[in-house]
Amino acid sequence: MPSSTVHAVLVRCRINRLTHVDRVTGEPIRRYEHDHPGDLLHVDVKKLGRVPDGGGWRYVGRGQGGKNRAATVARTGTPRNKHHNPLIGTCFLHTVIDDHSRVAYVEARDDETKETATDVLRHAVAWFTERGVTVHRVLSDNGSCYRSNLWRETCAELGITPKRTRPYRPQTNGKIERFHRTLAEGWAFKKFYNSESARLAALPAWVHEYNHHRPHSAIGKAAPITRLNNLAGHHI
Repeated sequence: MPSSTVHAVLVRCRINRLTHVDRVTGEPIRRYEHDHPGDLLHVDVKKLGRVPDGGGWRYVGRGQGGKNRAATVARTGTPRNKHHNPLIGTCFLHTVIDDHSRVAYVEARDDETKETATDVLRHAVAWFTERGVTVHRVLSDNGSCYRSNLWRETCAELGITPKRTRPYRPQTNGKIERFHRTLAEGWAFKKFYNSESARLAALPAWVHEYNHHRPHSAIGKAAPITRLNNLAGHHI
């Protein structure tokens, strides 16, 4: 069959580019977007290794990075792993994305327990409420904190319907997965940080930039905050 005919068929079926299909299954990507802000929130946790004092290996090299990790462990008293290698811990970023507007809410925590997850959900719902958004549903993966009774009870208390993705199908929660990639590229590993506190200090400004100023290709190159009602004047 001529290649031009194959190309024409693929274009007609809108699967002529790899970005149009799921790379695992080869099926066309089915995109969806809820009609109003608050109709659905995506929630997830992004785990990042903490930055040692003096900087991590990505910028100072593995040799110096190892020395910085050891010095940080010696200063903080953090335990070592079973191989006696220094551990500086993990930062758990609890992220929340509104499906319609792509407005993001992020909290850096020390764990991903059910108590922490529900606490973040309460804060996120209150944050969206201040901006005139009523939350109706929340979509999560099948992590233990989201399968807990506490999560279900908290959602019921807040008047939210909890939903979960199918196992091993992160594509369903693709908006927040894409946000995590943007978060890593635009903030976490964007530049040199000489400590974990320095990196966390830069997080609020980056989230503000993402919500208020960064053009989002999925919503017509507009900033996510412009899709929310501006009754309270928060978008200026």
